[in-house]
Amino acid sequence: MPEIKDTIHLKDLWNEADAQKMAGDQLALLRYRSNLLGADLRITNFGGGNTSSKLELPDPFTGRPVRVLAVKGSGGDLGSMTENGFALLHMDRLEQLKELYRGEPYEDEMVRYYPLSAFGENRVAASIDTPLHAFLPFPHVDHLHPDGAIALAASANGKRKLDEFNKEFGRKIAWIPWQRPGFELALLIERAVKDNPGSEGLILGGHGLFTWGMTQRDCYLNSIHTIDQMGEFILKHRAKKGPLFGGVVRAPAQDRKNIAIQILPTLRGVVSSNRRVVGHYADDEDALAFAGSKWAKELASLGTSCPDHFLRTRVCPLFLPWDSTKEDVGALKECMFTQALEYRAAYKEYYDSSANADSPKLRDSNPSVVVVPGLGLFGFGKDKKEARITTEFFINAIHVMAGANALEEGEVPHPLPQARHAEHSQQFTQFHNYVALPRSEAFRIEYWALEEAKLQRMPAEAEFSRKIALVVGGASGIGREVALLLARKGAHIVVADFDQQGAKRVAAEAAAVSSPEFVAQVPVDLSSAASLSNATNFTISQFGGLDVIVNTAAIYPVPGPNGNLAEEQWAQTFLVNVTGNYLLAKQTEWVFKDQSLPVAMVLTSSANAVVPKQGSEAYDSSKTALNHLIRELSIKLGPHVRVNGIAPATVVAGSSMFPRDRVIQSLQKYKIDFKESESTEELRAKLADFYAQRTLTKRAILPQDCAAAIVWLAGDQSAKTTGHVIPVDGGLSEAFLR
Repeated sequence: MPEIKDTIHLKDLWNEADAQKMAGDQLALLRYRSNLLGADLRITNFGGGNTSSKLELPDPFTGRPVRVLAVKGSGGDLGSMTENGFALLHMDRLEQLKELYRGEPYEDEMVRYYPLSAFGENRVAASIDTPLHAFLPFPHVDHLHPDGAIALAASANGKRKLDEFNKEFGRKIAWIPWQRPGFELALLIERAVKDNPGSEGLILGGHGLFTWGMTQRDCYLNSIHTIDQMGEFILKHRAKKGPLFGGVVRAPAQDRKNIAIQILPTLRGVVSSNRRVVGHYADDEDALAFAGSKWAKELASLGTSCPDHFLRTRVCPLFLPWDSTKEDVGALKECMFTQALEYRAAYKEYYDSSANADSPKLRDSNPSVVVVPGLGLFGFGKDKKEARITTEFFINAIHVMAGANALEEGEVPHPLPQARHAEHSQQFTQFHNYVALPRSEAFRIEYWALEEAKLQRMPAEAEFSRKIALVVGGASGIGREVALLLARKGAHIVVADFDQQGAKRVAAEAAAVSSPEFVAQVPVDLSSAASLSNATNFTISQFGGLDVIVNTAAIYPVPGPNGNLAEEQWAQTFLVNVTGNYLLAKQTEWVFKDQSLPVAMVLTSSANAVVPKQGSEAYDSSKTALNHLIRELSIKLGPHVRVNGIAPATVVAGSSMFPRDRVIQSLQKYKIDFKESESTEELRAKLADFYAQRTLTKRAILPQDCAAAIVWLAGDQSAKTTGHVIPVDGGLSEAFLR
């Protein structure tokens, strides 16, 4: 390796003191090296790349040292993986596979030998790239997908520019034409190293970068310095260029974030024709520059080059030709429908033209990335994390295209350096200097049986996965339990409440049982249409739409000393308990219509709605009105929206409507003994037990009981139920339906 100098763009994160603590434990050092590389998305994408080390470990039978390959397991992420994430395989058995190899048409059959090569009790699934690491004659190997390296790999003049790079930086990086990852590529790489003595790394045409070292530290330094230098090489070329991608023809819309909120429900519905998805919006500088450029449509149609990219972004994104200076948002929504139909038809043709009898079934013909001039990028996935990562992957692809654009120096004739055989060069698609893989090769990656096997190993999705819930009143009591239960069942949740601190606290609790990316919180005032509109827009901005709306919030007015309510209290009770639910439906109705997806709304009534009592006329009457509003809304919003409710008996535990003063007042009213020294929860328990004795089951109604009923009504198991109010009252005979 050449003399290592300081990096310019990347930071050397290696801490020798930390590394010394792992001295003698090469697997721990491999994990450490991997985590450092995965900590920077400029080095490799989330879930992408591989690292490996060849170790000596004691044979579990003989105790004698044997040579073992430790390589990142299938589906792992370098930035977060632990030592348990590496597949361990006997090196001698992997070497023996060369004798069993029957040639490229049969390379996939080699994968079945990887589990048979496992060392000891290790059962981590070995990745497709395993032999690529095994056959390189170096102790430590990194295979990464940095944007600068892929830009070289995806340039029509990439091989010539790599020679220029080597000369400028005094490096010895070799070039390998495109070959799908697998056993054949492993043999090609092994041969390339033999043919290029002293080489320090390899660029794989259309793919990525291999680097190596004799020690963990050397390997890490080689990787970050090579990536840093390639980035610097690209930047020097960009400095000499004019505007990228032919220049900007659609400037960023000033109100683009508001426009994004207006169109996201429609767009989400359009791309959910097969399965519901969650959305992510990106309007950073790179996204806007690409989306508004002259070449955006042509480059988007080519799609990404690196296999790690288009496994996330599909073969190409959907480009919507919208001009914000001439067309309104309505025109953009119409464009979505027509362009999505064309995209799905083209994707089906792409699948049909490449598939054979053994190919996995077509998964989804909808795009996972949508490019809109003036707005930026919209990414979609099964959850928020996947949607975000998908968007980030396409931004990486934009960097690659920009790099190829920067390296352009006139037209490059065929054969292209990405083609292993000259006669295959015409199959590669090219626009200016950017080269994308042939569609047939893209299909061999996207619908690879080995990739399908990886997908099949994924755990089953949770009940509310792919669904977005707005929980109003989520800061306490029943609402809190609804948020936590939905979180455990995989939902994306916005906790909304007048109590902002309470909403923030519950959101943190929900995030702890699911994912911080799946939960957000927003203040809301049920008496304000503007506040409810803001909460709706916030939910859309976070996740792309709405599938579940729950409201558990209400107020219980306390009469004055004379036992009477002020007129203002009566009006406020109906404003919050009745009008608030009406406003909630009114402010979200447009979302339901635009999405055109099944939605569930669950509102919270009360047993008091059918049980007349003295002293609670305002609360009881408001809940009676809410019962009928539920029926009215179910008719108005159907068939896409189901509207139901629950009618609990008095829920004391955790309820914001039962502060200590009201609990004491009720205990005094019912002549229940208590002491002022008792805690509020002890007093609540006494009151709850009193109420329970009035029911047939003699059991107190808990927030969790109500949450279970609400979540059932919000889910697909109740898909045929609408316009109903389900009692959760322990068997309160006075509240039996009449």
